[in-house]
Amino acid sequence: MFTTRPRTGLLRARFLSIALVTAVLSAFALGVMPPDPAHADETESIAGAPCGDAGQADGRSRFTYQAEPGQVVTDCYLVENTGTTPQRVTVYATDAFNTEDGDFALLDSAAAPTDAGSWIALEDGSARMQFDLGPGESRPVRFTLAVPDNARPGDHVGGLIVSAQSPSNQILVDRRVGTRLYTRVAGDLQSLLSITGMTATYNPSLNPFDGTTSVTLTVTNQGNVALAPSLVLAVKSFFGSELTERRLEILDEMLPGASRTVTYDLGPVGQYVYVSPIVSLYSRGDQTGAAGAVPDAPQVDREVGVWAIPWVLVGVLVLVAGFFLYRRWRRRSDEMRAAEWMAFTQAEARRAAAAERAPARVGGPRSGD
Repeated sequence: MFTTRPRTGLLRARFLSIALVTAVLSAFALGVMPPDPAHADETESIAGAPCGDAGQADGRSRFTYQAEPGQVVTDCYLVENTGTTPQRVTVYATDAFNTEDGDFALLDSAAAPTDAGSWIALEDGSARMQFDLGPGESRPVRFTLAVPDNARPGDHVGGLIVSAQSPSNQILVDRRVGTRLYTRVAGDLQSLLSITGMTATYNPSLNPFDGTTSVTLTVTNQGNVALAPSLVLAVKSFFGSELTERRLEILDEMLPGASRTVTYDLGPVGQYVYVSPIVSLYSRGDQTGAAGAVPDAPQVDREVGVWAIPWVLVGVLVLVAGFFLYRRWRRRSDEMRAAEWMAFTQAEARRAAAAERAPARVGGPRSGD
């Protein structure tokens, strides 16, 4: 007699196996299937560049103007949404400055411009414009730059900025793209550089004929035009002969009034007791991105002395001198001891001889016996 319970259990086991395999295959299929294009990573990016009368980019990388006080200049700024999502952008102008590292930078969005950035009015007459751009869309923004009647001669530097803000991980990210703007106001152009501070240190090595000299100097643009300073550095001895080959360093563009502190290691330099790093500072007027060439800056020469004492060699000489002095002192000490010993032995010999003669006098015959 047969029972159906074993067959029912077998069917249940087969069903569970098929269900398990189906679940595994479904999970694998979900893992290897390409993601839905609708959920692909989205990008947010913007761009800005000078444009021509037709509202298209014209190949310029910056705005450069030469103007008279009171003159008004009209130009175009092309703003583009280069990302894949709609963005609300802000366009405005601001002033430029040099960072401590010498980089070109623009003021923060919250800082109010007081120089070239304040001379610009956008096409709607305001200092800031906001509008929406779809993915791949662009818009030319016309603007005017009005030079004040009392503007000082020289370079006034700023920039046009397109900004787009978006939240990211509970943080509001401000994406800014800036384009440089140089306005050179006609008048007395002054190219003037100075070294406002210079110090040096010597870094010796165990080899008395090797080492390096570190020189730190502060370069200041005291003129009214942007300049790209050049430095020629070397090290000379106390007698004036150059101990190193001349080295050329070109600094990044410095805006009027900017200062930058730089440090250079010069070597190899032997430990010649006293050495002097020398620096020549100059600038060619056609090495910047400003509007046209300017007069060359007069050359400035500076030097500073530093001790380069070969302490290892001095230590060796002190040890050698100490050894010879010790030998001399020891020799004199031995001679004095030898002389004292000779004197002592001679005195002892005389005393011994005197002691031998004394009994003979006492025991001898006396006169009159």
